[in-house]
Amino acid sequence: MPELPEVEVVRSGLERWVCGRTVASVQVLHARAVRRHVAGAEDFAARLTGQRLGTARRRGKYVWLPVEPPAGPATGTPALAVLAHLGMSGQLLVQPQGSPDEKHLRIRFRFADAEATELRFVDQRTFGGLSLHETVPGDPDGLPDVIAHIARDPLDPAFDDDAFHAALRRRRTTIKRALLDQSLISGVGNIYADEALWRTRLHYDRPTAGLTRPRTAELLTHIREVMNEALAAGGTSFDSLYVNVNGQSGYFDRSLDAYGREDEPCRRCGTPIRRRPWMNRSSYFCPRCQRPPRPTV
Repeated sequence: MPELPEVEVVRSGLERWVCGRTVASVQVLHARAVRRHVAGAEDFAARLTGQRLGTARRRGKYVWLPVEPPAGPATGTPALAVLAHLGMSGQLLVQPQGSPDEKHLRIRFRFADAEATELRFVDQRTFGGLSLHETVPGDPDGLPDVIAHIARDPLDPAFDDDAFHAALRRRRTTIKRALLDQSLISGVGNIYADEALWRTRLHYDRPTAGLTRPRTAELLTHIREVMNEALAAGGTSFDSLYVNVNGQSGYFDRSLDAYGREDEPCRRCGTPIRRRPWMNRSSYFCPRCQRPPRPTV
């Protein structure tokens, strides 16, 4: 599933190619792609037609386009936003009008300006989707209300490092479970958790209650480093599903130190990287650099 860097790459593309444009029409080709919009496909299309889309925003793995309010006196109508969740294979692509439809095209946006491009939502596995939601009253970013519980991400200037450390100390859990808890810290998934833990020399099963403040600070530093490096490389693409709005894949997978490198030598000590099943996923780690915690009696 795309993590913060991959979603941020998409958000940046939407900001360049879609923001400020007025929707001329919306075509929903697969009802499952708008299943989170409880009023249905026809309502989704009708409510967006004629609306102007604002600056693309992101929190964690979610990206949204605020619907700009109409000019004139305030009407008291709640502000709205188009929320996208990419799921396992969702793509938001900006394509020339008239170009061949993708095999798994689910939603098409056409715009009312002279620019001959359209926005397409393509999703092979249909785990992702788009939906229209009211925003949190007074939120400056127009945060959709359905994701108000999602924590800020570590690249957000408003992320509170001290509060994060305190929350870790209170939790009876292990460090990788905590990193994947989107109500605690958002945007971190399996890939970047493994990478940051390798850099910090922490085993994924290390209990959070014993982490010191300097250790938490070191972990956050490495999370930010690896995400910024991934952003600079366009994200991590292991197949053709993780792409930016122009259909281009990122190449950070070439720089991964732990994830996906089972039996390859650790870049730090030469010990073969190990993979272990973990919560229906896999964890990659160096058994020498990232010693497992001692069993409690």
